[in-house]
Amino acid sequence: MTIKIIKKGLFFLLFTLVTVNANAQDPQFSQFYANPIYLNPAFAGTNGCPRVAANYRNQWPSLSGNYVTYSASYDQYFDNINGGFGVLATHDQQGQGTIQHSTLSLIYSYHLKVNRKFTMLFGAKATWNQKFLDWSRLTFGDMIDQRRGFIYGTNDVPRGGSVGFFDASAGFVGYTETFFFGASAHHLNRPNESVIVGESKMPIRYNAHVGAKIPLGSKSQYRNVTTIMPNVIFQYQQGFVELNIGTYVKYGVFTAGAWLRNRDAFILSVGLESDNFKIGYSYDVTVSQLNNGTSGGAHEVSLGLNINCTKKPQRFRTISCPSF
Repeated sequence: MTIKIIKKGLFFLLFTLVTVNANAQDPQFSQFYANPIYLNPAFAGTNGCPRVAANYRNQWPSLSGNYVTYSASYDQYFDNINGGFGVLATHDQQGQGTIQHSTLSLIYSYHLKVNRKFTMLFGAKATWNQKFLDWSRLTFGDMIDQRRGFIYGTNDVPRGGSVGFFDASAGFVGYTETFFFGASAHHLNRPNESVIVGESKMPIRYNAHVGAKIPLGSKSQYRNVTTIMPNVIFQYQQGFVELNIGTYVKYGVFTAGAWLRNRDAFILSVGLESDNFKIGYSYDVTVSQLNNGTSGGAHEVSLGLNINCTKKPQRFRTISCPSF
């Protein structure tokens, strides 16, 4: 029992030190397009009518130092600003709330019809960040008794607290009726996110994505058509490279997806979608040596609501991209 306590404490200490002293990567969602304006601000307004999305992700739930991330957003297209407006809020908890990071973003996306078949979107995002470190939750080596575990107080001087800062992001998307591509860059101004003494500039996160919508057959009033949607998403942040390759298959209200992430994890997802409501679930299965059977993978749930417009946008052009 004592060995387990010490191992747990050492893991938690290592997790915390890595998180506090290094520039960590941004939270990532496996249902990329269920949270489109998080992936790329240029997606704001691409539903035309008002769209509300909520996302929940629990990564490594079997470990004490797991990551839990929440997200909620609203976006809509407006004719009078010739583009989309969006609001995005996120909250990320690391190490059972030892580190918490909340954001609130305002987004604008300009929609440009290049010709009859091709449209470009240019998005910008302004974000206020609030980051908090709860020093009382940290554990240190001088707190451990070899036989009885964590019974001592620490001589380490308490540090940390709360810090607020602003950052800016931008992106673009180009699309036709069956094909789309885009890229975005987040934290362009590289603000200082350190909650202890010193400077820790937030690293820029780069995204690039491309996808297509391929119908198999023709739709009629008597039967649905099966559609496949192959996609590639590339992400880079401070030396960390992530390549996601996968596809969705949609038939009627049902959608299923399978992705390979960096050759070390599979993402499996299922979803139901009507004209006004959708719900999705995905599970990340780690297949590399990182999985020792105790992490529990990653669970993710998404909810979406499309609100009917009182007046349809006149200049809006639909984009054919996945919903999950």
